[in-house]
Amino acid sequence: MEYNDVVDTLMSHHIPEATLAIGGILAVIIAIFYVKDKDSARYKFLMLIGAIFGVFMAFISFHTYGTFVITTSIIMIVASFTLIIRPFREVHFALLIALMAMIIVYVLLGNLEGTKLDILSQGWFRIGIAFFCGAMVYMMLHMVEAMVKVAGKVMNFWPLLLILGIICIVEAIIVLSGHGSVYDLITSYTDK
Repeated sequence: MEYNDVVDTLMSHHIPEATLAIGGILAVIIAIFYVKDKDSARYKFLMLIGAIFGVFMAFISFHTYGTFVITTSIIMIVASFTLIIRPFREVHFALLIALMAMIIVYVLLGNLEGTKLDILSQGWFRIGIAFFCGAMVYMMLHMVEAMVKVAGKVMNFWPLLLILGIICIVEAIIVLSGHGSVYDLITSYTDK
């Protein structure tokens, strides 16, 4: 099965519209359960389901990009990001990846033993270079992590999550009914 066949199959069965609607419903339910009791097991389970579905939603939005108007694609991408990032807002990925980078550099520097750069494969030079590389990776990723965290906090503020969920549901209904997008509907009423 070729790539175009996959996209055609997705489109003919209205999978993107259904994905958008289900993502919207999940966002609304997550916002409601957050307001009810953000420490409950149901809320945490819904966040996990939302993250898994967000990955699926990102997959669908990637494979159907360009088949819808840009507004629909943007709404789908923002919703998938919001669902994916919610459970991971407090995890410090920068530190974990930096530690991995340090270990990888330390191991790779060991391969220089017996070459002209033998001094880099031993003792404090090896440790220092590995630490420096890990620190550089940490600084870069920490900045990216902070930007993602800010975007995640803004998008996961429960009133915005609720509004985003409603927009996803309305967008799915409008696209499924053949009226374009929410943006097209708004501009058609403002042009009159």
